[in-house]
Order: sequence, then C-alpha cells, then structure tokens
Amino acid sequence: MLSFVYNGLPARVIFGSGTIADLPSEVDRLGLSRVLVLSAPAQEADARGICDRLGKLSAGLYPHATMHTPVSRTDDALAVVRDRNIDGFVAIGGGSTTGLSKALAYRTDLPQIIIPTTYAGSEMTPILGETHEGQKHTKSSTRILPEVVIYDVDLTMTLPASVSGTSGMNAMAHAVEAMYAKDRNPVISLIATDAVKTLALALPRVIDNPLDKDARADALYGAWLSGICLGSVGMALHHKLCHVLGGLFDLPHADTHAVILPHVLAYNAPAVPDAIERLKDALRTTDPAAALFDLADRLGAKTSLAEIAGSMSLDDLEQAAQVASQNQYWNPRTIEIESIRSLLQNAWTGNLRTQNGS
Repeated sequence: MLSFVYNGLPARVIFGSGTIADLPSEVDRLGLSRVLVLSAPAQEADARGICDRLGKLSAGLYPHATMHTPVSRTDDALAVVRDRNIDGFVAIGGGSTTGLSKALAYRTDLPQIIIPTTYAGSEMTPILGETHEGQKHTKSSTRILPEVVIYDVDLTMTLPASVSGTSGMNAMAHAVEAMYAKDRNPVISLIATDAVKTLALALPRVIDNPLDKDARADALYGAWLSGICLGSVGMALHHKLCHVLGGLFDLPHADTHAVILPHVLAYNAPAVPDAIERLKDALRTTDPAAALFDLADRLGAKTSLAEIAGSMSLDDLEQAAQVASQNQYWNPRTIEIESIRSLLQNAWTGNLRTQNGS
C-alpha cells in the first residue's frame, strides 16, 4: 500500500504576460509602504524601473546581490534595512537576488515579493543556501518562503540563450531529484515529471529562437513546477555536490548544476528504477542520464567541470569528495568517498559513463 505525507506550501503565484503591472497592488495587499528593491549589479537598470513603478512605496534600491549568498553581503544589506526602516522586499533577477531576499527575510521575518527573470526555481522554496568561510550551508524556515512570486514571461525575453540553457538545467535538477526523494509523494512525482518534460521540450526552442514567447512561457512554467518540487521534498547527492563545489571554489551555480546532473543520475540510477522509468517517458529516451548530458550540450551549456573551474584544479577533486562525503545525508545509493571521487573525475573530464563506484 502506498503511504506518504504531503505538505502544500502557502505561496501566492501570479503567472502570465505583463503581470509586473500587478506589483504595486501586491505591495499594497501586504500592507507595505517602505520596500527595499533588491537586484544583482547586472539587473540594476531593471530594479530602478521597479522603484519607479512603485513610486512612494519604494524606500530605495540595493543592487549588490552576489552568487552563493555570502553572509558578509547579507550583513551589509541588513544594515541598509535597519537604517531605512524597511518593511518588506521586492527582488528582481535570478537565484542570487532571490537568495539575498530570503536571507534578509530569515533574519527579519519581513515579507518578500520575488520577480524571477531566470529559471532558477528557488523563489518557490522555504530553503536558503548561504556561504561563509568557504562553506555553503542551508537553512529551512517558513520565514524564508516568499509571500508572493510574480512570473512575467516578458521579463525573460532578453535572457541570453546561454544563460537560459544553464538556468533551465538548474531547474530541471530540482525535478529530477524530487522523483527519488526520500519524502517523495504522488503529487510531487506528477509535478516533477511534467516539469522535466516541459523543460526538455521548451529549452531547445528557446535556444533556437530566443524571441519565441510561447517557448519562453513554457520554460518559465517548467521552472515554476521545478521550484515547487525543490520546496516540497528533500534533495540528495546532486544538490549536496553543487553546494560543496560552489562553496569551496565559487563555481557558477547554474553551470555547475548542468555539469553535475547527468553524472549523479547515472550514479543513482541502479537504486531508483521507478524514477528512471518516469524520466524515460519524460525525456523520450532509454538512457535518461545520457539524454540529460546531450540536452545540456544541445543548449550550449558546458559539460565538464574543467570548463567552468576557474581557480579550481584537478587536485581539488579529492577535497571536494571528502567534504561531500562528510556529515552523511540521505541518498538512494550509499555515499562513499571513492565513489564520489570517481563521479567527480568523470564530471571533470565530461566523460559520462555508468557510475559503478570503481
């Protein structure tokens, strides 16, 4: 007999085209009058437009969100929050900006409105990942979950094709791991399957024609579904490895997900036959790990750690394997340091083969 526990998250989602027009009324609905607009430096112009749209409801802009949400940057923004007597946050951008908003909300319990411009998916979760002294740590709290998420496909139309591909693979990783999560349930399994199928079909269309609004809408919809998965069930080895690599070596977040995902799926495949069958259907393939690898390549994403390594070297794989194997966490297949070292070696070279732990 099937047994499970399902908890729905109480986020308000507004999805469509031109939905940014609803922002002032959503701010008013939450009873806010001094919101701080957040962005990364690359989205500062868009954030200033948000300030203009909000008028007197805006108490200014903090355009310094940073990848991996370093605690030092959150502390800097927190000083602004206190100095300006802020009563809520509006964040526009990708995962870095959402991360900053969630970190501030965790510390202040102030409301958030998130306006995603990528396919990150973290806007739908009560989970915060932040870095301190080279380590990435996660927290989970109802204070972290945004009160409102406004998806406006129009705001994704200028997202570069290269970023769209890696961002979409990042979203897909949430859905893939949800299929074999320890606390998976029928609702999330259905959502995850639809997310993978939708993204796999939409993302190549976005790459081929970045101005295809229907394709962009489908990709954003798939990202939303993936975000629901990430916020509703626990993750496993894939997300742990990406957190380790990002925290230790400051690797680009979405690119790391795109590289690691096929290798972890190949590693876990023998232990998750039900998930593999779902993925075969969603990806229209007999080999889901290879299909994800080929999809990343089709989207123009990097397919090896060496291509995104920055200051990281081949010798650093040993440290990464050790950290990823510490503080044992649930994964459908046993986590052993030599097996993880082998997985990372394959990811470093972009050599996808069955992960047998040898």
